[in-house]
Formats: sequence, C-alpha cells, structure tokens
Amino acid sequence: MKSKWVLAILLMFLCLAFTAFGALAKNAAIPHRMAAYDGKTFTGFQDPDYLSYDQALREYLVKRIDQRFGIALDPKKYSGFELLEIEALFKCKKSNESYDIFLRMFPKHR
Repeated sequence: MKSKWVLAILLMFLCLAFTAFGALAKNAAIPHRMAAYDGKTFTGFQDPDYLSYDQALREYLVKRIDQRFGIALDPKKYSGFELLEIEALFKCKKSNESYDIFLRMFPKHR
C-alpha cells in the first residue's frame, strides 16, 4: 500500500519537474539586441543611447516584417515607431487589400 503512494508521489513530482523545465526551455531563447534596452530611459531624441535603440528597433522590425509578411522594407526610410504601426496594420489587413495601401500612409524620410 505504501509503495503505491510513493510511486504516485514520485510520478507527480516527475510530471511537475518536466512541466517546469519545459516552460523554462521555451523562454531560454537567445536574446536579441533589443533586450539590451529593456528598462532604459532616454533624455530625448538626440540621446546617443536612444539613437542606437531606434536603429536596433528598426533593424529588428524590418527583419520581423520580412519574415512574417514577405515585405522587404528599408530601415532608413521609417522610424522604429512607424515600423511598429506598419506591422500592426499588416496584421489587421484584409486578404484582398494590398500592402501598398498601408505603406502610402507613412511619409518616407531620411
């Protein structure tokens, strides 16, 4: 009778351990360059740290948009926040709408 309880507790412990290690493994991905800016504050748009953050954000988003939607954008033409908006609009677009409709909404600069 005791062996049943010991076996049940051991099985429950193993299931819990596999679940915990599986959850940790999913979050153990290699961090991208954006993780270096987590929690930082900037003094303004001319702050060198902000400029490097914006550059890293633009490169990351251009790569992500290309992977998800197959649209190659130039990171020099859009700011990081514009690319965030573009990605959000692409996610909401209808299947019969063109990507160009959304890209025309953003002025190209630089």
